[in-house]
Amino acid sequence: MKTLFHWGVLSLAAVCLLVVSCRKDTSGKSGKELAVYKELSASRVQLPNGWSLTPVGTSTELDDLPLNLVVSPGKKYLAVSNNGQSTQSISLIDARTGTVLDTARVGKAYLGLAFSDDEKTLYASGGNDNLILTYSLENNQLVKHEPIVLGKPWPVRISPVGIALDDAAHRLYVVTKDDSTLYICDTRTRQTLKKVPLGAAAYTCLLSPDKKELYVSLWGGSRVAVVNTAAQTVAGEVPTNKNPNDLLLTRDGQYLFVANGNDNTVAVIDTKSRRVLETLTTSLFPDAPVGTTPNGLALSEDENTLYIANADNNCLAVFDVSTKGRSRSNGFIPTGWYPTAVKVIGNRLFVCNGKGLTSKANPKGPNPSLAKVPQQKGPNPQAYTGRDQYIGGLFKGTLSVFAIPDEETLAAYSRVVYENTPYTKDKELHAEGEKGNPIPIKVGDPSPIKYVFYIIKENRTYDQVLGDMKEGNGDASLCLFPEKVTPNLHALAREFVLLDNFYVDAEVSADGHNWSSAAYANDYVEKTWVTSYGGRGGTYDYEGQKEIAHPRDGFIWDHCQRAGISFRTYGWFADGGKPNIKTLAGHYAPHFKGYDLGYMDIKREEAWEADFDSLLAIGKLPRLSTVRFGNDHTSGAAVGKPTPFAAVADNDLAVGRFVEHLSKSKIWKEAVVFVLEDDAQNGPDHVDAHRSIAFVAGGMVKRGFVDHTMYSTSGMLRTMELILGLKPMSQYDAAAVPMWRCFAKTPDKRTFTAREAGVDLSQRNVAVNFNSRRTDRFNLSVPDAIDDLIFSEIVWQTVRGDKSVMPAPRRGAFVRLKKGGGEEEEGEDDDD
Repeated sequence: MKTLFHWGVLSLAAVCLLVVSCRKDTSGKSGKELAVYKELSASRVQLPNGWSLTPVGTSTELDDLPLNLVVSPGKKYLAVSNNGQSTQSISLIDARTGTVLDTARVGKAYLGLAFSDDEKTLYASGGNDNLILTYSLENNQLVKHEPIVLGKPWPVRISPVGIALDDAAHRLYVVTKDDSTLYICDTRTRQTLKKVPLGAAAYTCLLSPDKKELYVSLWGGSRVAVVNTAAQTVAGEVPTNKNPNDLLLTRDGQYLFVANGNDNTVAVIDTKSRRVLETLTTSLFPDAPVGTTPNGLALSEDENTLYIANADNNCLAVFDVSTKGRSRSNGFIPTGWYPTAVKVIGNRLFVCNGKGLTSKANPKGPNPSLAKVPQQKGPNPQAYTGRDQYIGGLFKGTLSVFAIPDEETLAAYSRVVYENTPYTKDKELHAEGEKGNPIPIKVGDPSPIKYVFYIIKENRTYDQVLGDMKEGNGDASLCLFPEKVTPNLHALAREFVLLDNFYVDAEVSADGHNWSSAAYANDYVEKTWVTSYGGRGGTYDYEGQKEIAHPRDGFIWDHCQRAGISFRTYGWFADGGKPNIKTLAGHYAPHFKGYDLGYMDIKREEAWEADFDSLLAIGKLPRLSTVRFGNDHTSGAAVGKPTPFAAVADNDLAVGRFVEHLSKSKIWKEAVVFVLEDDAQNGPDHVDAHRSIAFVAGGMVKRGFVDHTMYSTSGMLRTMELILGLKPMSQYDAAAVPMWRCFAKTPDKRTFTAREAGVDLSQRNVAVNFNSRRTDRFNLSVPDAIDDLIFSEIVWQTVRGDKSVMPAPRRGAFVRLKKGGGEEEEGEDDDD
């Protein structure tokens, strides 16, 4: 097999045969193809979500989350905008050698980059400072000059993103995310000449070769706006699929390529007729659910080949676009983790990998040096920018450079990409399992379990809570909330199933609630949470609050509604007595208190009990109940608020009483409870920063069982879906391992008895000290509207003492696989 065919001309059966061949068959391959395949396979790195990486080429480390990569007009330089939680910067790179020449650290930056025609000036979007940074290039260094000011900084909502430069006319075009506007600026006077409303949040913009039209991808509008630059007005729009992001024009300006981040597709638009000529499916399989996330585009020098960065499939899709309207897939190229941008210079490809090359442990953190913590006031103090082990800034981006592959090499690359990808079309309907297990193997098959209860908690790692359990792989030195504080969680793990190899798919709550409710966080979520979490302004747009952040096909409740499955939510995606999404109207408990750290979880549990009993009595109990108990987030050292021990113990008792009440009901043998942390950001773990606690209880759950199977957030969702008869929501839950090993074939009628709290739930923080004053600056009214790196340190020191520091590291990189799939070691030393 030398090439992969355009999906439109293959039957599904043919595709399946093709993929099986691509995954396993090495016979009949050329020596070169087989050698490339074996070399890459031998260096495979497995991620905690079950997917793998085999990046090609040489890699140069960048800063946190590189989002954009541009090439200077003379192809002498590359520039990268690094826009992550911990460090934001602009990097200047030698295009010939791929080495970083200079990096300008900035307070705020976001996406937009443009070189002047003479390669002597670089413009960069200044994020929520609401300005455009300007640099002159002197002796291969970035020298900062006076910026172009669009408005006052945050909290004024402007947020410049993409930019385009007409250097000859001294015009800079800037599109914005928050006020959905095009700013037209004069680069000589540094003044804004005009503002043009766009009607939706923008991502980037691109000038036509004759500079008469400006194309703007409307990230929140599912369309591309066409601006007449002479009239300075929107002259038209072209509809696209969801979340259009990157744009690319052919040199003659006749064809515009648009990446649709929330739809697995790229649109090919005829700019003269302003219509979509064809749509390219960039996923590894046709008609795949969401989860590919195309977000970067590049053409070969002859413009016959299109390269597409698939962020969530960790690869480039390669298309022959020599005949527009009849493009064909050539194959795939493996990249690093979450590729965000791709460019071509001559015969070389340059790829930015947003999350680098591997996941990592974080036994040191979060724990920044006190001397380096900024003393800034306000709800979002600026994040410490050192290289600590807070998950939000743990994964540094990289730039990969490699030669454009020939036909044989691309064939080997393609086969490796398929092997890195656990998702297949067959897995959408058929899951791993065993005959007679309560978890069906085939979607739609019946399960003896009728009622699913799903509890969402906040932000803890495995070692923080269960590190003291000798039955599992824990590090007791990192355990902040041992059995005395969390007797019910320990009892659930001991009496039912202990899961010590469970990983959340998210980094923080912003993406965590999407992953926990949809098995996917789209590009808007992944690319925007870092700004506010880094103390650089921005709003918490998640948990259903903004449509732009919704997955294309919605959340688990949307999927239930379409399938005719009854559901109800308690305080999750329902705040202030109202639902955050339309689907939950009439399907939420209005008297159940939403996120509020000043309200006890045991009171929430009492409210759930009353609602549950009334619904059960009238035969109206829904098949799916989603419940939020979030007080294990804690209020840190805030004076007058519950101590971290009291908050976590309150949360623990609520979970214990919930399971006890359900176990004593008439539906116990038909019910299951899944308990999950939305993310694991607020603590250390000696295995991986994504490892977290998770629990399963119910009449058909095994008793006294330790399960070392590698599970994920998406795997827990897949288990629920199989019980309810739902198809997967994304490629991630389709690919994930269901938790069937946790279940027995026959029910166990034994009930669960909640343990009383081991600490006083009325304990309040009383000390006024450095940590209490730091906590007072935080906004704790919504999840994570704070600097979580500092907040995590506050929790640690409030529990362990003001001078306490976290233990030295024990392990580092996640599982690295040998060729053939064998494991070398679970980890390797890492002192980062």
